[in-house]
Amino acid sequence: MKNMVKTKKQGLLIVISGPSGCGKNSIINELLKIRKNTWVSISCTSREPRGEEKDGVNYYFLSKEEFEEEISNDDFLEYAEYSGNYYGTPKKYIKEHLDKGEDVILEIEIQGALKIKEKLDETIFIFIMPPSMKELKKRLINRNTDSLEKIEKRFKRAYEEINEISKYNYVVVNDDLSLAVKKVDSILEAEKCRVDRIEEVYLDSKEEQIHEALLDDIKDFDNSKIELN
Repeated sequence: MKNMVKTKKQGLLIVISGPSGCGKNSIINELLKIRKNTWVSISCTSREPRGEEKDGVNYYFLSKEEFEEEISNDDFLEYAEYSGNYYGTPKKYIKEHLDKGEDVILEIEIQGALKIKEKLDETIFIFIMPPSMKELKKRLINRNTDSLEKIEKRFKRAYEEINEISKYNYVVVNDDLSLAVKKVDSILEAEKCRVDRIEEVYLDSKEEQIHEALLDDIKDFDNSKIELN
């Protein structure tokens, strides 16, 4: 039997943001295990690679001069400067994956997210919160990737970012990774069921016959009431 509801082929564009250390990457990595038709956009950045990060896998690493040249060529869907470095989303791959029906996740800073919100109304915006500021500071220190000066900057920036959550569609607190992943997955499933994402609703022949029979019964019942009166 055919499905009564046909949804649009276009994939979902999903923006995930939150303070450094809130666990965005961990949530995304777990989501990819359960949502197979999903692609994570690779951002460009002018910062240096950290640890075992690889070009074209974690980020496209550009020099500041290269990044500014791509800005002048309008090659980014959005870009922002954060902690002295540029971060941007290259346009060329996003539309290709969405048109194939794949969901696309953008893990980007709030500045960039708000720029996308101005351009693309149908984007889903999810903000990931730490369970507490104390826990966030602990996570930043335990990452052991930044100097104390940079950690302090990121911690202060987190307060500013949290004040922007009202501009997002959803907020998920990452106090338990598996639970946070389930919540994000549920949000995406609910979004796919929205009426404005339905392309067509139709009935198969058997359902149409039942529908017509019900209408005939209602008409007969109304006519019998008229005759009695």
